[in-house]
Amino acid sequence: QVQLAESGGGLVQAGGSLSLSCVASGNIFSINDMGWYRQAPGKQRGLVATITSTGITMYEDSVKGRFTISRDNVKNTVYLQMDSLKPEDTAVYVCKADILGYTKRVFGYWGQGTQVTVSS
Repeated sequence: QVQLAESGGGLVQAGGSLSLSCVASGNIFSINDMGWYRQAPGKQRGLVATITSTGITMYEDSVKGRFTISRDNVKNTVYLQMDSLKPEDTAVYVCKADILGYTKRVFGYWGQGTQVTVSS
């Protein structure tokens, strides 16, 4: 079994910052890509940012220059630093990790999500 646990969401004013964390635990041999997605009310879940095991990052256009994704491979943790937040960033943020278990198969796992609310 693998679990992903997010933390760090909350309420912030526009222009402010929040930092999210997501820790993976359980039957983990190694972790490939990790990432953050978000889902606003009435909208589909969409990609925010991803990071490979070697640190290569990719960002959705609307967050480029404002959000920074990083990871700690020793701690099996992915982070999302969010600066210059806008009301349109309001959503449930969910982390995802592609995990290689000891069965030598890769599965994608999702966290439960953490609410980020940006007030205008």
